[in-house]
Amino acid sequence: MQEQTVKIAFPRQTPEGFYATLKERANAYFNDNNISTYANANMVIKTIVLVSFYFGAYALLLSGRFTLFQDWLLCIAMGVGTAGLGFSVAHDAIHEAYSSNKKVNFVLGLLMNLIGGNRYVWSITHNVVHHTYTNISHIDEDLEVAPFLRLSKHVEHKPIHRIQHLIGFAAYAFSSFFWVFIKDYKKFFAKDLGPYKNKKHPVSELVMLFLFKIIYYTYLIVIPFMVLGIPVWQFAIGFLTMHITAGLILGIVFQLAHVVEGPETVLPDNAGNMEDEWAVHQLKTTSNFATNNLFLTWYVGGLNHQVEHHLFPRICSVHYTALSEIVSKTAAEFNIPYYNQPTFSGAVGSHYRMLKKLSRP
Repeated sequence: MQEQTVKIAFPRQTPEGFYATLKERANAYFNDNNISTYANANMVIKTIVLVSFYFGAYALLLSGRFTLFQDWLLCIAMGVGTAGLGFSVAHDAIHEAYSSNKKVNFVLGLLMNLIGGNRYVWSITHNVVHHTYTNISHIDEDLEVAPFLRLSKHVEHKPIHRIQHLIGFAAYAFSSFFWVFIKDYKKFFAKDLGPYKNKKHPVSELVMLFLFKIIYYTYLIVIPFMVLGIPVWQFAIGFLTMHITAGLILGIVFQLAHVVEGPETVLPDNAGNMEDEWAVHQLKTTSNFATNNLFLTWYVGGLNHQVEHHLFPRICSVHYTALSEIVSKTAAEFNIPYYNQPTFSGAVGSHYRMLKKLSRP
């Protein structure tokens, strides 16, 4: 059967409208300052630091020179490195925002595979589905974290949802583990994927999926177990510690952009038409958080500037802070909401309140 796609239509963007004005101002910023929209020296340095941090911690673990407690701390470090590489390097590369050279983006995008994910599956579920159909219930994959979590008012309420605000963060802790062992396979072999019906995938991507999963399982399970010669229970604690650390960071950060107070979850009309043009839709369904936190901005690759990222996904994240001034000013002129949670803790609290609100029928 031929691949089919559910049709969602956004109103046409007008030349004098918000998005056209915003792009003109953003282009002027880069042209007037003679700045490339791609990675700069700071981004390259960050890439080197994060790659060294992750694989350095791995090498220290394999050295067998540390106590069990120190090895446990190294497992936490690898979890932090996993999330950092995903946020700050692979994410930009898969969006083709890191470099103008497609080969560079492809190679750096493979870091997603090396930390357990899959570049190709991510490019569909995130780049295409989430970025195009942001917070559209039953289509945006990011609203379907687990059946026991209700992240949209348009999802049918079930009894298990009554306790979601109590178990939600614990569920996020296992998101990395689920991603590495289940999610990529599930998405790859799913009959329907977001708006896609009967989605077909290249055979080469199937080979890549299994090849890199084998590489990941080998270097993170087989080799450490053989080299260190530790009991199974000790290895299990370390492995789970790494994934729980990465899962908590990944799960929480991604939820703070869309499932907080302010942004909406929406549905198209019966004909598949959306109320707002695409760019306006992005602002109404997305929120920034802790944008003045310099370390967080560095570590999460500008994902706390989620509004800017959704409007300019092919611009490297190192430029989002500068773009945020342009976006907020232009949004105010067009009377469009620009959501921003001032602090990280405030954003986490807002997400908790949303989980609690959506836990009720």
